[in-house]
Amino acid sequence: MTETNKIIARVSLVTIAGNVLLTVFKLFAGIAGSSGAMVSDAIHTLTDVLTTVIAWLGTRFSSQKADRAHPYGHERIECTASLILGFILFSTAVSIGLVGIKTILSGQYDAIPSPGPVALVAAIVSILTKEAMYRYTRHYAKQIQSAAFMADAWHHRSDALSSVGSLVGVGGAMLGLPVMDAIASVAICLCILKVAVDVLSDAFKKLLDTACPEEDESRIRALILADPEVIRLDRLRTRLFGDKIYVDADICVDRTLSLEQACAITSRVHDGVERSFDNVKHIMIHVNPA
Repeated sequence: MTETNKIIARVSLVTIAGNVLLTVFKLFAGIAGSSGAMVSDAIHTLTDVLTTVIAWLGTRFSSQKADRAHPYGHERIECTASLILGFILFSTAVSIGLVGIKTILSGQYDAIPSPGPVALVAAIVSILTKEAMYRYTRHYAKQIQSAAFMADAWHHRSDALSSVGSLVGVGGAMLGLPVMDAIASVAICLCILKVAVDVLSDAFKKLLDTACPEEDESRIRALILADPEVIRLDRLRTRLFGDKIYVDADICVDRTLSLEQACAITSRVHDGVERSFDNVKHIMIHVNPA
C-alpha cells in the first residue's frame, strides 16, 4: 500500500468513527433535549459518514494508474465524487431548511418545547469536535492534493458552523424564545448551502477542462522562457483534469538547429516543467522555427 493510500485509509477511518459517535450523541441530545435544531444537526453529521465513504472511494479509484481504456488516468473519478458530495450537501440543506421554515410560518411557538441543557452541551461538543476534524482532514487533503477530501473537510467545517447555529438556537429557546430553535435550523441550512455551491462549482470547473489559475500559467510560462534556447512562446494552453494539469505549449527555437538539437530543447523544457510542478501530469510541446 502506498503512503497516499495509507493516509486515505487512516483519515477515512478516523472521520467515519468520529462522525458515527457524534451522530448518536447529537441525536440523543436532540430527542432528550427536545431540540429540532440539534436533530437537524445530527442528520447533517450523519451525511458526513456517507460523504467520507464517497470521498475515500473517489480518491482511491482516481489514484489508479492509466490503462488501455483510460489512457489519461482516472483523476476525474475524484471530481465525480466531489459532485456527489455537493449534491448530498445541497439536498441536506434544503430538507433542514424546509422543516425550520414550516415551524416558523406555523406561528405556534408556544407549542414548541424548551430545549434541555443536554442539547446545549451537545452543541458545544459538536463545534469543538467538527472543527478539529476539519483541520485534520484539510491538512491531509493538502498533503495528497485531494479535491474530494478537501470537499469532505469543508463538510466538517459546515457541520461545525451548523452547530454554532444550534448553540444559538438552543440557548435562545432556553432563554424564553422557542422560535430561535427553528431559526437556527434555517441558519444551518444556509451554511450548508454555501458549502454545497462551492464544492459543486469546483467540481464542475475540473470536469469542463477549465484552464488552471493565471498564477500557475504565469509560473509555467516564465519557466519555459527561462530556457536560453527558447526564443519565444507562441502559445500556452492549460486544462484541469481532476487535480492534475495538462499543458500544451508552442515554443520557437532557432530554425538553423538540427532536429536532434530541437528535440533536446523540447525534452529539457518538458522535463523541467514536470519536475518543477507536482500537479502538472503532462506537457505536450510543439516546436516552431524562428
